[in-house]
Amino acid sequence: MKILIVLPTYNEAKNLDLLIPKIIEQRVELLFVDDSSVDGTAEIIKQWMRKTDKINLIQRPAKLGLGTAYIEGFKWALDKDYQYIFEMDADLSHDPADIPRFISKCEEGYDLVIGSRYTRGTISVIGWDFKRLLLSKFANRYATTILGLRFLTDVTSGYRCYRRNVLESIDFDRIKSNGYAFQIEMVYRAYKKGFKIGEIPIIFYERNSGSSKMNKKIVREAALMVWKLRLGG
Repeated sequence: MKILIVLPTYNEAKNLDLLIPKIIEQRVELLFVDDSSVDGTAEIIKQWMRKTDKINLIQRPAKLGLGTAYIEGFKWALDKDYQYIFEMDADLSHDPADIPRFISKCEEGYDLVIGSRYTRGTISVIGWDFKRLLLSKFANRYATTILGLRFLTDVTSGYRCYRRNVLESIDFDRIKSNGYAFQIEMVYRAYKKGFKIGEIPIIFYERNSGSSKMNKKIVREAALMVWKLRLGG
């Protein structure tokens, strides 16, 4: 069974030497999609590539965004015949030790498994202030209510695992969102295709280094994208 972890990067050099060994321990392969980082991220990845054949790199010419990075990674994964394709952040906010739990959930019959910070009414986030927590909780309730996804608690989570047939069924040319709205859009399109979607609880750790990619433009994009999807966009 071939498993690939897709990790978009932009200025994540300080995290890679900690992150990569933890992922490799899980006996999976990695694909970094780097948007021309200026801090030496790609060079560190290349150093690791000389140590193991489990690491791959796509270098892009500019900062082109989260959604397009994942789509490029997904296309690469499908072409290379991976059965399970993960999304994961490269900033140490997601614990690689959870990877086997995602696979186990998929093997129960789920096609898309999301790592949720909010299952069973809890909040499993370390390092966020109250304002950030409130925004995230509201965004999820807003999106799941409008899109009929109330059986899910965390459609904005960036830690998830797809069976390849889910990605094969989605027309990537129709995906227009490029920030955190991308996560919502992918869940909704998988749901509309009739795939079985589930969640597992995770703990989310706020990044220790680098800077968050969250901004007002990304929030606005997500708010508008929900209605475009609901109205058939």
